[in-house]
Amino acid sequence: MSNEIWVFVEQQEGRVRKVTFELLSVADEFSKKTGSQVAAILLGSGLQEAVKNLTPYADKIYLMDDPALVSYTSDAYLIHMAPFIKEHQPSVLLGGATSTGKDLFPRLSMHLQTGYVPDCTDLMVEESGKLVAKRPLYGGKVFAEMAFSKARPQMATVRNNTFLVNENLKKSAQVISIPSHADPSALKKKVIGLEKTAGTKLDITEAEIVVAAGRGIKGPENFKILEELADVLNASVGTTRATVDEGWRDLKDQIGKSGKNISAKLYMAFGISGAIHHVLGIGTCKTVVAVDTDPNALIFNYADYGIVGDLFQIVPALKDELKKALAEK
Repeated sequence: MSNEIWVFVEQQEGRVRKVTFELLSVADEFSKKTGSQVAAILLGSGLQEAVKNLTPYADKIYLMDDPALVSYTSDAYLIHMAPFIKEHQPSVLLGGATSTGKDLFPRLSMHLQTGYVPDCTDLMVEESGKLVAKRPLYGGKVFAEMAFSKARPQMATVRNNTFLVNENLKKSAQVISIPSHADPSALKKKVIGLEKTAGTKLDITEAEIVVAAGRGIKGPENFKILEELADVLNASVGTTRATVDEGWRDLKDQIGKSGKNISAKLYMAFGISGAIHHVLGIGTCKTVVAVDTDPNALIFNYADYGIVGDLFQIVPALKDELKKALAEK
């Protein structure tokens, strides 16, 4: 059994997602306590740039470069990863609580017959190498601490923005190429094309600042004022299920139980009533600001700061004041 701590690298077209660097940074902290090495497990094709960016953050990079892995599919990644993990049996395997992580890790856990804790907001490790994972329940009203039995690896997915990226690790990872022994005929899925969405904003799960509007925005054309505020704050724009159901915003922007969980440092909610399905997605945001015309809106129960007022007056005024304040810096 290996004493290594592995981090699954999530990347698209060679661009490594921020959550991977967060996990490699916390894995380095764990390694100092346990004497373990930190390894990144990287799958894809044409990954020279990703390898270059990961090298300072890990002791090893296990590289699986195969055309069958150019785009993520659960069966291709499972077929390639599971036998390799079984062979080496790392102590810990971490990944992001992203759509990919939530799809892949339960499958790996079942295949490897080991424990898995999803959607974590904190991790701790003992000197013995025992991992303790913390995750929210009931919309963040309580937190559960979960440990693992003797089965290995100890697997967990972690929300974005849970840990800080340590940009001063200055490691020099050994790159170990892993040949593919997977049978291409066993793959049931094939990606035939990708369609990129408009805009260059960070995904709401990665953004440190998220501004969002609900049905109180009154129409899709009015999201323009929120986009302008987001530009000033370098924020991403989120929304509620109600506006997605109306066709005002895309599903990728939806926050809540049937959308995405976010852990932004600052979350600003405009014209959002605070239905439980929505607030389940913001339970681990550091600071919540709410604006609504209804003083009894449920969202104020979850907010650190609240303003009773009309978003159509407050958003433009807030944008102008922030512009002035940022210009003076």
